[in-house]
Amino acid sequence: MAYTAADVRMLTPVRQNVERRASKPDLRDIFLCHAWDDRKGAAKELHDQLEALGVSVWFSEKDVLLGSNLLREIDKGLVKSRVGIVLVTPSFLNRIAGEGIADKELSALLATDLLVPIVHETTYDDLRDASPLLGSRSGLDTAEDPIKNIAAKLAELVAL
Repeated sequence: MAYTAADVRMLTPVRQNVERRASKPDLRDIFLCHAWDDRKGAAKELHDQLEALGVSVWFSEKDVLLGSNLLREIDKGLVKSRVGIVLVTPSFLNRIAGEGIADKELSALLATDLLVPIVHETTYDDLRDASPLLGSRSGLDTAEDPIKNIAAKLAELVAL
């Protein structure tokens, strides 16, 4: 997978944090933050592409057992992940406006340098209108790169 100079500049701080956290036991490579509405579509596609590349992904649809406390499980998932990715879709933008669970995940991820936004079927302008802090982070866009290529870049990012 070829990286542009901008990709390298953008992902270097995240990569440094991934390397620093690598010694922690039982870490997942990636925490996948997404809107509930995307769980069977784009989020599942990204999850499946990453796992096919050998990346361990915390994904609520498989990691939160029935009857467990969703927020507590998300909290544990955030702690036990090397990097967080936020799948930004129109549904996600609607969810964070409503201050639901996706908004809580986003708030926790924004407090770290372990965050990469992935814009899908929306724009960075729409993202900046909804979340200037997330919109200020460099990320990847499925309008420029298909999910398969984005998954490959993320897999390389977390490879140790």
